[in-house]
Amino acid sequence: MMGHHPHGHEHAAGGGTPDWLPPALLLLVASGLYLLLVRRARRRNPALGWSRWRTGWFLGGILLLGVALLPPVAPFAHEDFRGHMVQHLLIGMYAPLALVLAAPVTLLLRTLPASGGRRLTAVLHSPPARVIAHPAVALTLSTGSLAVLYFTPLYNAITADPAAHWLLHAHFLLSGCLFAHAIAGPDPAPARPGVRARLVYLGVAIAAHAVISQLMYGGFWVDIHAPVDQVRGGAEIMYYGGDLAELLLAAALVATWRPEPRRAAGRSAAGRGTAGRGVVPARNVSGGS
Repeated sequence: MMGHHPHGHEHAAGGGTPDWLPPALLLLVASGLYLLLVRRARRRNPALGWSRWRTGWFLGGILLLGVALLPPVAPFAHEDFRGHMVQHLLIGMYAPLALVLAAPVTLLLRTLPASGGRRLTAVLHSPPARVIAHPAVALTLSTGSLAVLYFTPLYNAITADPAAHWLLHAHFLLSGCLFAHAIAGPDPAPARPGVRARLVYLGVAIAAHAVISQLMYGGFWVDIHAPVDQVRGGAEIMYYGGDLAELLLAAALVATWRPEPRRAAGRSAAGRGTAGRGVVPARNVSGGS
């Protein structure tokens, strides 16, 4: 049931250190590491190089995370549920899409030594990685967890504990990256299903976001200690902002999709053509099926 008091809490860092400084430093380090790998990839293979678009996507994702985790959005998110929802969308949907389109795993594979590349490839092909990277698992972790968060006392407990709140941010980011990768990521994904199946999973995510936001707006089963107008405003942000993010993800799927080679169809067409000229295809002569 929705309460009628703010859920804000203070995130004051001890020793006079601004609370925005650690995430800012972390984002700067991540940007520096990616740019270092880009430079190494270009030096190792100047002809192949590295796409500036990929680099731009990564820096754009870091910028979106900075907007979410630094003032003025971060203090607003601690005081107002609408700010929390803006933060959630930036961390869990928009930034992950940009970071995934930067193809960080491919970049890492291009810069690692041969032995390291083989080990990383073995990890990517391992059964646990295949399970985690499956769209159904990614959908459950990213979208399915929202129902648990907002329809149980979990949200109120997490926002009352600064450490748990940072863990929530990490969950939003990692699960969002996992889902974006499963649907439209350019990095290697051995267990990724076909485009039609991925569109179905994306459709389920869109429907789930719509249902959760509508239930939240109507106050059904929601357990968020915040004023009603804030909860309804947050639900509207989730509804419209989530739709836009998922449309961008669908566009990314279309942009990164490559059709499967149709070797079998080509052979079949060739066989029909030779048969029409009175020539028996070789596979029939040999008794193949």
